[in-house]
Amino acid sequence: MKFRAKITSKSILELFIQVSGTVARLAKVCVLRVCRDRLCFCPTGLLGEAQLWGEVRRGVFRHFCMEGVSEEFNEIYLELMSEHLARAVRNAGNASSLKLQLTNKRRPCLTVVVELASCPGHSRAMVHDLPVKVLPRRWWKECAEPRVPASDVSVYLPALKTLKNMVERMANVGDRVLLEANQNGKMNLSVETDVVTIKSYFKNLGNPPKAVLGMTQEKDPESMVQVSVDNRKLLLFFEGQQQTNPTMALCNISSNTLLHLVLVHDDISLQYFIPAS
Repeated sequence: MKFRAKITSKSILELFIQVSGTVARLAKVCVLRVCRDRLCFCPTGLLGEAQLWGEVRRGVFRHFCMEGVSEEFNEIYLELMSEHLARAVRNAGNASSLKLQLTNKRRPCLTVVVELASCPGHSRAMVHDLPVKVLPRRWWKECAEPRVPASDVSVYLPALKTLKNMVERMANVGDRVLLEANQNGKMNLSVETDVVTIKSYFKNLGNPPKAVLGMTQEKDPESMVQVSVDNRKLLLFFEGQQQTNPTMALCNISSNTLLHLVLVHDDISLQYFIPAS
């Protein structure tokens, strides 16, 4: 098995730091799934039954080389502590490059090399050897990509920083937040207790074309679809995304069943699944 990858783009480095930090906030342990065309983050033991799935496509790497378990099963699954990875890449924002490599330092390690430019013509590097567990094939099915159920409504999200601030305030009031959306680009967030009710309204957010075309003629586009989710789970996700500016941010709702959030930054994506509570 072999794996080597290198990132040199400053914007991609910053996004990689954000993804690693989000994974660390949500789970102690993460599985890195190394494929021929992508690197996947599959955190384990998330809060409650929430699930996160992150992908970094091969195109963002300056160099990407891997050889899997075999020619037939050309993948590698590495289990490691999420915080270790987040800490190792945290200072890469001003780096000239970030390297990832599977090494053997008396035990399997994911070696992270952060190259920092100093004086002209000179550079220095910070090297982190993160212990990893190479998962055997019989465990791979435990790290499969989550199935995406059909949603009842799909709407683009407003600014993530605005959402984070609102959810943070609502978390101080109640344990659950109610999200509603329709196929006319409207979305509401609300929290209710015996004493107070707080509700925020968004309109003209827009809907993905496929979602609008797939809507049945009998369905009223003004009809709101709702789901109630745990405030802590929602806030943990947004806390790691308020500095990002995704090219697409999407909210999918399966009525009273699931909230599915999708953030896409060209070749980097995050999906977050929160079951109804």
